Amino acid sequence: MALFNISEKAYLLLADGRIFEGLSFGKKGTAFGEVVFTTNMTAFQETITDPSYYGQIITQTFPLVGNYGVNCEDDESCKVFASGYIAREWSNAPSNFRSQGNINDFLIKNNVVGIHSIDTRSLTRKIRDSGIMNGVITTENVYEKKDELLKQIKEYDIKNAVKNVSCKEQVSYKNTDSKYKVVLLDFGSKKSIVNALLERGCEVVLVPAETNADIIKEINPDGIVLSNGPGDPAENTTIIENLKEISKLNVPIFGISLGHQLLALAFGGKTEKLKYGHRGSNQPVIDFKKNRTFITNQNHGYVVVDDSVEKSIAEISHINANDKTCEGLRYKNINAVTVQFYPEGLNGDLDISYLYDEFIEVIADGRVQ
Repeated sequence: MALFNISEKAYLLLADGRIFEGLSFGKKGTAFGEVVFTTNMTAFQETITDPSYYGQIITQTFPLVGNYGVNCEDDESCKVFASGYIAREWSNAPSNFRSQGNINDFLIKNNVVGIHSIDTRSLTRKIRDSGIMNGVITTENVYEKKDELLKQIKEYDIKNAVKNVSCKEQVSYKNTDSKYKVVLLDFGSKKSIVNALLERGCEVVLVPAETNADIIKEINPDGIVLSNGPGDPAENTTIIENLKEISKLNVPIFGISLGHQLLALAFGGKTEKLKYGHRGSNQPVIDFKKNRTFITNQNHGYVVVDDSVEKSIAEISHINANDKTCEGLRYKNINAVTVQFYPEGLNGDLDISYLYDEFIEVIADGRVQ
């Protein structure tokens, strides 16, 4: 059962003027952002700490969050880049042997403004019908400042997202038995990507987003991973130009989410913004090579336009089973595979992490899978 602390009023104001009244949790104050929703039923801590949510206000469609608490191990990054957080209910009495606190205190610690006790189903349906829109969460009286807030909402724009979430200097992670060295270009990388590579015998060299081919060549990696990240991929013009040269190093490349989009742009592709994006751990993706549908974890608002990358350069390897958008590319003239989703393991026959294994096999034997 969800137990609420007595909270002061909070409001969500959307760009079209609609107001949702609720109660405050997390940090008190005012936070602007792009209002999006995620269909995750669990992993709320991982969701909040995913850098791909930079500048966005996250709506949880599942009605209860925080029932198993938070801990120091499940963060996907060292800080929270999301602007705000919306939930129907939250539990202040979490029950789990790993729990070290509740989600309200977690949001306060990470300076995240939140609102609960609003109709998240109505909000989600509005976003699905109207598309993603800007909004603001505030503990101030929204009716007294509505015109001023609407002006600020209209002016709000997510810019320089990758620059703001990327690491500032090179960092190495390795085990004592590391076999391979992999450069991870940090566009907003999740910790789980580093962990997946470490588990497969890789030393991971995390480098800033705009690291160029010359620096990567000096590192002399066995493979290159292009990470997930936030924002409009097309605004990263320096990174796109760098990828054109990085792809000439003849080193196996594996692109994930934003990394998938950026490499496509480097090879003449186009990207477009989805109406409400793909966010959640229940996104069905068809793998043409395996002739199977996998349930994937995703967090993105843009996609590579179908067939915008010439067929002589790459072929579509995966599509979304719902809207048929491009979910993966296998390149023909360079040693590169990219996917739009997170290749995280679910265990069992439907484990999508086989893509990491294929990447390691490419590194090991030098041939395209």
